[in-house]
Amino acid sequence: MERRKSYLRRERMMTIAGQCLELRAEYFHFGSQSEGTTTPGLNSDIDLLLSHKDTNIMTDWRDWKIGMCNYLMLRDDITPPQQYLLQGIHKYTPEAVTIIDDDRCVRKDSGQVLFSSERWKQEQEQVASHFGEVTKNGPSVSNDPNWDLVSAFHVCKPLPEIQHWMDRCRGRHWPPAQLLKAARKAPCFLVPAGHPDSDYKREEWRLSPNLIERMLMFSFNMTQIKCYTVLKLIKKSLFSKIVGDCTTSFHCKTLMFITIERTHPSLWKEHNIMYLLLLCLQELRKWLRLGCLPHYIIAGVNLFDGKLSIVKQKLLLQYVNYLIKNGLQDLFHIDIDNLGCRLQACFIRRIRQGGEGELGGVVLRNSISLLLMFGNLKTLLYNLTEIIYKIQSSNSTVQQGIYNTLRTAVQGFTNEHLKNVAFDLINHLYAVYNSVQSSNCLRLPNPNFIEIIRRFEFCLNTDIAYNHLKLASLLYCFGHFHAAARALEDVEKRYHCKVNALCGMLQVEGETDLQVFASMISDNCDNVRREPPFSFCVRFIRHEAHCAPYVLWFEMNRAMTEEEVAQRDQHSKHWMDYAEVDACPFLHYLQYLTYGGQGERTKQLYALEVLKSYILDPRNDINIHHPETALNLLGHCYEMEGDCSRACYYYEESLRFDGTKNAANWHVQRVQRLISNLY
Repeated sequence: MERRKSYLRRERMMTIAGQCLELRAEYFHFGSQSEGTTTPGLNSDIDLLLSHKDTNIMTDWRDWKIGMCNYLMLRDDITPPQQYLLQGIHKYTPEAVTIIDDDRCVRKDSGQVLFSSERWKQEQEQVASHFGEVTKNGPSVSNDPNWDLVSAFHVCKPLPEIQHWMDRCRGRHWPPAQLLKAARKAPCFLVPAGHPDSDYKREEWRLSPNLIERMLMFSFNMTQIKCYTVLKLIKKSLFSKIVGDCTTSFHCKTLMFITIERTHPSLWKEHNIMYLLLLCLQELRKWLRLGCLPHYIIAGVNLFDGKLSIVKQKLLLQYVNYLIKNGLQDLFHIDIDNLGCRLQACFIRRIRQGGEGELGGVVLRNSISLLLMFGNLKTLLYNLTEIIYKIQSSNSTVQQGIYNTLRTAVQGFTNEHLKNVAFDLINHLYAVYNSVQSSNCLRLPNPNFIEIIRRFEFCLNTDIAYNHLKLASLLYCFGHFHAAARALEDVEKRYHCKVNALCGMLQVEGETDLQVFASMISDNCDNVRREPPFSFCVRFIRHEAHCAPYVLWFEMNRAMTEEEVAQRDQHSKHWMDYAEVDACPFLHYLQYLTYGGQGERTKQLYALEVLKSYILDPRNDINIHHPETALNLLGHCYEMEGDCSRACYYYEESLRFDGTKNAANWHVQRVQRLISNLY
């Protein structure tokens, strides 16, 4: 349930951020993550569907809308079930397009101009290639192999396929009548995927009732969720040995839908789980014998087509027969997630803790909880970066751009589902707005210092350290060293050993391992929920420069030539002109500066030693996302100490991490000039 709530929150965050970015789109996390039907051992992908709302899909001519991209859904007697063709219709007159003026369109033999699903995917592939290597899987085009990203169009009008399913289900114990009523209003989606045996598979779009399927999944009780999850474990560990990856989670989901509909609700109790699994496998055996697994919602669709060949169907049928006759004994030998022991625990009516080397039940649950929280915060920070980049690229001033974006985000409060998510985004945007204003005030002869500090009070709770450190940096830049020192001491008390660093743009290998989050859990697990133990990287955009120590200004100008700027991928362009540093190294660097300003030499040298030991300790590697910047700060400390040789050494070490997009290039040149002047 926590995983489900977490991924629904993420899709709402992306939808609000999309509105702030003026994208007419809506985001949906479908699949096992948003359903809460995955486990650590299943290692499930993250499924994201992007629905483009600037395109109008017409079921008939009455649906035409002026000024929009209009496409009419077509099908005939030879079109496979679940598949549609999209005919181009003019924007400003309700007439069919006859001249191809869009590279994504093709002409059918009949003369109709069709919007090609294959060319649409090719366009998405070109966009994704700017952010990294592209992975394609069915309708998905993604630059992250762990994500399935599908760009689709929503269909809001009633469809005969859905109405036929609702008529068939009416009066049954499942799906409940309330679900069917909600399903009538739920949009379907057209995803770019043709039928494997169709003559028009490059032009066809597949109708996907994802939201209805999610409603069905959300209606499952805990026993049904466990049964479905075990089916996926069977698929992954047992079926894969027979037919590879030809069986999918959707096959398992369909078997669950069919079995639940045909089984009395009183049977769905945890002590019956082996019997219920047997019923699901008997359903699979029946459909394998018939050579057809029907789609639960859309009639006439065979889910084996294009997935499971006739030869593999026979092989799988033999194994399923053996599995059923053998009393499902093979299930007790599944090692993934220690499944065998968990199933045995159902019989002996007690929960067995994880074996040696595994996390215990309570620790595992809290570790997953922290992992989900980590993912939510990462999504928030990533979208914030995109929004700020767009604001800086616009014609308006940054302050006006942030103000306009805040106004857009506030509109999220009108939707009860988006309210909490909108508040998080507003809180972070206001923090940037406040910092930019403070930077501008620093250039004035008599800034209203009290007013600036008062504004910071409203945005100190974003995480453990981020805005506290920005406040301390501001105080230092104003010359209020004693106040800055007190603020830094407060951060140091909050920054306990179990705090985990989090970056919205970069990822450290292994940072999402459950063992990492298990090590963060203290004896008092409730403390995790009261104050999430995460610290964001501290970021200064150029308009906040006067709030940042001078050395960070070099980070805002990392590239030495225009050629280096041109080499950046789209992902890097969105943040490479900012100064960004991990919270803990920045804390100790600020302490070094502040104690120096106070004349506290002993404390200053101690802060330098702490900074050095933190950066050079390999145990902290997992918490340092910007090692090159941290080393630049360390080098600058030695430069201020007058030790140019050691400063140059650390700047050159920084260049080992990144030789081009690194402010160390500027530092090395400066220090080398200092050294040459000395001799």
